[in-house]
Amino acid sequence: MPTRRARVAGWLGEMVARQTDRWRLWAPVAFGAGCASYFAVKTEPPLWPLLLLALVATGAWGVARLMHARRGVTLALMLVACAALGLAAAKGRTMRVAAPIAPSSDGPVRIEGWVVDVDPPGERGMRVVIAPVRIEGLAPEATPLRLRATVRGEAPAPGTPIRLFAILNPPPGPASPGGYDFARGAFFEGMGGTAFALSDTREADLAPPPWGLRLMMAVNATRFDLARRIVERLGSRSGGVAAAMTTGHEAWIGAEDEQAMRDSGLAHILSISGLHMAIVGGFVFFLVRLGVAAWPWLALRAPGKKIAATAGLVAVGVYLIVSGAPPPAERAAITAAIAFVAVLLDREAISMHALAVAAFVVLALQPEAVVTPGFQMSFAATAALIALVEAWPKTPREIHAPWPIVAVQRLGRWIGAACLASLVAGLATGPFAMQHFNRTAVYGLFANLATSPVADFIMLPALALGAFLGPDGLGAPFMAVAGWGVDAMLAIGHWVANLPGAVRTVPSAPAAALPLAFVGVLFVCLWRGPLRWLGAPFAAAVLLWPRPPMPDVWINEAGTAAAYRDDRTAVVVRPGVQTFGVESWSRRRGLEPVDVDPAGWSCSRYACAPVDGGAPVALSWGKRALGDEALSALCASAPVVSVRAVAARLPPTCDGRLVLDGRDRGRGSVELWRVDDGWRARWSADVRGDRPWTRGS
Repeated sequence: MPTRRARVAGWLGEMVARQTDRWRLWAPVAFGAGCASYFAVKTEPPLWPLLLLALVATGAWGVARLMHARRGVTLALMLVACAALGLAAAKGRTMRVAAPIAPSSDGPVRIEGWVVDVDPPGERGMRVVIAPVRIEGLAPEATPLRLRATVRGEAPAPGTPIRLFAILNPPPGPASPGGYDFARGAFFEGMGGTAFALSDTREADLAPPPWGLRLMMAVNATRFDLARRIVERLGSRSGGVAAAMTTGHEAWIGAEDEQAMRDSGLAHILSISGLHMAIVGGFVFFLVRLGVAAWPWLALRAPGKKIAATAGLVAVGVYLIVSGAPPPAERAAITAAIAFVAVLLDREAISMHALAVAAFVVLALQPEAVVTPGFQMSFAATAALIALVEAWPKTPREIHAPWPIVAVQRLGRWIGAACLASLVAGLATGPFAMQHFNRTAVYGLFANLATSPVADFIMLPALALGAFLGPDGLGAPFMAVAGWGVDAMLAIGHWVANLPGAVRTVPSAPAAALPLAFVGVLFVCLWRGPLRWLGAPFAAAVLLWPRPPMPDVWINEAGTAAAYRDDRTAVVVRPGVQTFGVESWSRRRGLEPVDVDPAGWSCSRYACAPVDGGAPVALSWGKRALGDEALSALCASAPVVSVRAVAARLPPTCDGRLVLDGRDRGRGSVELWRVDDGWRARWSADVRGDRPWTRGS
């Protein structure tokens, strides 16, 4: 009789043998790890060592395969080669998209350019994307390719030549150290700066733009016109949501509706992503295949499934154009396209191997996607759902059962499958939602289950038909149906969002927890057999990892806003100013933002100081240098003083105080911890390092 050790070894050998056709699935994981490693370093690496590493690693893998080395050796070399190729691909992508970054302007500058697209509104008003032709004070070679401008009044339509006087700045850095780097996202989108208009926009007399820009503006103008027609047909509330799901324009979505969708866990429906691509492509696939099957002459002479796959592929491409091709939609379109191509090649459309190919293609084209929440959540959810399908037991079909019994059984199985699918997808995306957004929609599962039939079978298909046939033409009846679906979805979202305890704030874990959770989720999904559950504790790393001590003070990048911690709340020094930054920092630290009590503060037009030392920070946001008397008063009021302007010298009152002035602004936002000998600071510049996207800050 074999010993216990022999039985365990035999069982482990059996578990490993079950992975024979699964090892290749780890290749895109290694490639993505290489891409992520590039973005994790704080100093920009040169190109030639990365190319040499990729060449050597790939060559070693190829030689090992030619020499028929052991499977374990070739597998290890394959993973190393993929990681090295990911590093090189990320560096190459950075070099390809590198473009000028706007400097900070001391005063308003004149900007002339073309309106390329309309962006979702920001805190200060409507925003547009501009392709600048001339910027006052900048040479042509130093002019950014694109600017995101906040304009006054209504946003001009795409294709409009405009002139405006605006404050120009580089793309903003993280709202808090370690937070999402907006400048990095803007860098890879070709967005070289931001502008805040100080006057109304006026039409400019510009030379005709290049043909590529003309084509882009024509497409965006068509999209914007379609969005306006949808809003006119359905009204600003329902039409705004419908326009966002059809064209990607979120300009008409109300703040209350947007917040309710977030709190109910339905916000993913508003942004065009994998769900929308799957429904549109699948709906067209189903209709075309049904049409082919209903025409016997064609069904006997043509492969209906491949014709339907071709139609689905075209539908996905058209929808990508109509949506404006934002990065999440591009990734979803690539994944859907690979599924349809698999059908054309007589392969399984939905499988782990198809998902691996999609991940490889996406990361090869956009290596920066690996550090974005959309990529992480969409691929984790898809992998979890495919793993669920693989593990789902095959039930035998009923024979000669009465149809009411069959209907009830199938309805029960459908409800059970829908609940389990939503639960699995929620668990897979939970770590990323906690780390990036610090919010958990407690009743999100119920909201998605209630909304799914309406969105999947009524609202999105009706929107597709209505947009294709024209919102105010033949598509009007379909638009009306879609409007009813939107109203139902909003009603569900508001009801769920208003339930007690609908939203829970979760502070971010240290940065190392998220990659560990990603690997844990993938191990649970990709490994076959009971050993997959070894990945579960790692998948829960974001939830289980101990949180570090919370900072006592936060000051934003520009020195115009600050907050301090009071137990579990973040007291906002300037309510209503830089609210996004305050909320982002508060959520990352698990704090609830509250407005400061005016009774405990002495505030002027450009400064605020606590009375009787009631708070740890005093703030001055004026651009002019403070005199000795004003600076001395601030230092006397709080142990931390933030001054936006440069302080030429410090009065004696500031001895023993931490004074941050304009010379510190280039280091970005800052968090401060009170320690025995003073204060410990963590600047966003120290976390970001010196990278191409940080050099404009």
